[in-house]
Amino acid sequence: MPILKNPKHERVAQELAKGRSAAQAYIEAGYKANRHNASALARTQPIETRVSELLERRERADAKATEKAVEKLALSKEWVIGKLIENVERALQARRVGGEEGKEQGEYQYQGSVANRALELLGKELGMFINRKEVGTPGEFESMTDEELEACIAELMPGGKAEAREREGSGTTPLKKGVRKPH
Repeated sequence: MPILKNPKHERVAQELAKGRSAAQAYIEAGYKANRHNASALARTQPIETRVSELLERRERADAKATEKAVEKLALSKEWVIGKLIENVERALQARRVGGEEGKEQGEYQYQGSVANRALELLGKELGMFINRKEVGTPGEFESMTDEELEACIAELMPGGKAEAREREGSGTTPLKKGVRKPH
């Protein structure tokens, strides 16, 4: 979509694309402050389409810039992993400081937090760690019976929905959020 014919509408779209609120964009475009009108204008099809276009254009430009930076700096996954390993070795004093012509000039200072962070990033890249999160609200599962917990777990596991559907025809009643209790 080309630039909007109404310059104030174009300015509203540009301000919205920058992340401003509808009320702020409305004022920036030269209108008097009016949140209702600002909201209504921001929801019109031409404004929404133009904002989407501006955001897509910005995203493409950012992707190109990132790609050029990666090419220019010769960044690669292998390079980053190599640098992380180098940081671990330095931080753990596993490597001596080399000077000109390979002569030793001293030792790196021990920095446990640097080593731990580098090891954490390496472990994440290699898939060694699992992100765990609690499902539900705290204490939600305390009042459930073992059967209810098993049913909830089965439903959350891959293929669990098919098993849950089979239970629907087996004389059970709904408890909460897909958990079923026998009659």
